[in-house]
Amino acid sequence: MARAFRLNSTRALWAGAAILIAIASAAAAQQDDAQQSPPINSTQSLHLPENPELFGTTMPSVIKATAIVNGDVITQTDIDQRLALLAIANGNEIPADQIDALRQQVLRNLIDETLEIQAAKEDKIEVKKSDIDRTVQRVAEGVKQNPDQLGAYLQQHGSSIDSLRRQIQGEIAWNRLQHDKIEVSVGDDEVKAVLDRLNASKGTEEYRVGEIFLSSTPYTQDQTIQNATKILDQLKNGASFAGYAKQYSEASTAAVGGDLGWVRPEQLPAPLAAALKQMGPGTISNPIPVPGGVSIIAVQDTRKILTKDPRDAVLSLKQVSISFPKGTSRQQAEPIVAKFADAAKNIGGCGGAEKIAADFHGEVVQSDDVKMRDLPNTLQQMMLPMQVGQATQPFGSLEEGVRVLVLCGRDEADPTAPTYDDVYSQLNEERVNSRARRYLADLRRDAVIEFR
Repeated sequence: MARAFRLNSTRALWAGAAILIAIASAAAAQQDDAQQSPPINSTQSLHLPENPELFGTTMPSVIKATAIVNGDVITQTDIDQRLALLAIANGNEIPADQIDALRQQVLRNLIDETLEIQAAKEDKIEVKKSDIDRTVQRVAEGVKQNPDQLGAYLQQHGSSIDSLRRQIQGEIAWNRLQHDKIEVSVGDDEVKAVLDRLNASKGTEEYRVGEIFLSSTPYTQDQTIQNATKILDQLKNGASFAGYAKQYSEASTAAVGGDLGWVRPEQLPAPLAAALKQMGPGTISNPIPVPGGVSIIAVQDTRKILTKDPRDAVLSLKQVSISFPKGTSRQQAEPIVAKFADAAKNIGGCGGAEKIAADFHGEVVQSDDVKMRDLPNTLQQMMLPMQVGQATQPFGSLEEGVRVLVLCGRDEADPTAPTYDDVYSQLNEERVNSRARRYLADLRRDAVIEFR
């Protein structure tokens, strides 16, 4: 029964990811342009000398992590507490040799956040305390705490509820400012063209992709690749891809954890497309040089467009879990897990879940409308051949509990093309993101920032 303890996917078990329609027309256009036109040196308009002479004193490579942004102060405490938030999101482990680089990245994020809040205030956009309270409440409920408990937990780990509230304020302010300032238009012919291409691509393989993009120039690319490699090392050690994308990625998708949605290789720039074709679900690429920077991509899932797939089924489940007292050894637990496994094999349908829970002093949680794709891949493979009324083999850990899932119902999904409104919304969102990226660049250019 040792295998039962090797599948520790409980943290992600019920974490669903919204199924988006990926129509990366902008990326495809970028690829087409790159193929048709010779590369242009991005510094050409600056007329820089080949061997510049330097004047004055050398700027230190690591700037002390405080700044004044258009009069608003970012303190060392702000940096430390936001860095602690990042550490909490990644298991409270940040290697010592990465702390300085992380501080600089956090400082850059806080500068952008400050500029976004300032721009929203300038536009008379108010983020009310009640707006932030509601989001804090949802965050707390997501970790089965109330806001006071969440605040105490953050403080215990070197952060604070104020740091979290500030981040939430920035996100709300920026979203509202985009809605107020950015106007885009999507034509009927564009939507129809996307739908036509989608139907013509029926049966084609596509991938659910996440991206972390770090910008660079030809002069800084080596250092950027080194930074990307450090991020990759943390991802390989179990760090959250979405968490690192939010903190480090400089693409517009950073706010959604780097999620590009469902894409086909040909919709991406050539270097990413080439890497994607060699990847499978659950894999992460090495740093990939792309125009303007370096990318790391992660493949979360694959599917065939408009083709029936049993993993698209929607499930009704009961989870039976048993826990062990702190200090229980594997040797002590394995006989209990073996009996638990035998009981699960003869569960007698979903109606038997409560009896098993009572026999093993466990608990039952029922969950409907669970998308099979949202389950960890190992559980998907285990459940694909299962019949209604059967249970999985036990999985979990001594620390977080051992559990089984009982299949109470399965509704097969019939794949259909996205609606006109779906495609319209996706195209609109892509254009808003592009405009927002340019708007933030303008705010940075006009800002008065003093480092201390």
